[in-house]
Amino acid sequence: MTPTLVFDIETIPDTAGLRALLELPADVSDEDVANIALHQRRQHNGSEFLPLHQHKICAISCALREGNHFKVWTLGDADSTEAEIIQRFFDGVEKYMPQIISWNGSGFDLPVLHYRAMINNVVAPRYWDLGDDNKDFKWNNYISRYHMRHLDLMDLLALYNARANAPLDDLAKLCGFPGKLGMDGSKVWDAFKAGKIEEIRNYCETDVANTHLVYLRFQLMRGHLSKSEYEAEIKIVRETLNGYSAPHWSEFLAAWVEITKDYYLTKTNSA
Repeated sequence: MTPTLVFDIETIPDTAGLRALLELPADVSDEDVANIALHQRRQHNGSEFLPLHQHKICAISCALREGNHFKVWTLGDADSTEAEIIQRFFDGVEKYMPQIISWNGSGFDLPVLHYRAMINNVVAPRYWDLGDDNKDFKWNNYISRYHMRHLDLMDLLALYNARANAPLDDLAKLCGFPGKLGMDGSKVWDAFKAGKIEEIRNYCETDVANTHLVYLRFQLMRGHLSKSEYEAEIKIVRETLNGYSAPHWSEFLAAWVEITKDYYLTKTNSA
């Protein structure tokens, strides 16, 4: 069975790059650089969301299903550089050749990874193989939108129609999974400024757990998992997360139990 690797990134403004692009003096603080860039962006299009090449990656989390094993973790540690965590991600692709799975990876995560990998001199030959080294990659590679070696689950479920896109948080909760807990992408920059990098990393991990669970439901829907196989996969996720001691997993599992209770209560009352 081909390993699956669900991934998600969290980003902050690339203050060093923005300082250069905006030609700001070196003595302007990182926070002021970001504030200037965000203000200019808001004036330009009414949103503070920066162009993708102006983001810097501060966390990459993964959920790997391989053989009899499942694990969720964040690459590197709180002190790892951006270059280190990006190189680790692409080294994992090189090692496992997994099917990589994302939620809006085509629209956000992968383009950001591409830009930041170039800026940081990261090497990723397997990821960029279009069939030159491995002929199988000509017909199924990580780059093509319509190949399954990278599955952007949001994009596929919406039939590549941006107007039909659904937020991960909504769909996870509608499927009976925990969804986001206490943080979202809009809060990452403030959390980073407050030195809460571990909280960002924990939040990113719960996002990949939610994505993996939604992916399992998708596999059930398309007939690639039977009902019993699906339930076995869910059990593996629960048992794995139960084995982690970090508080965010206790919170995640508690929310999962609660939403499952609410789901079955609603089903019982409507029967």
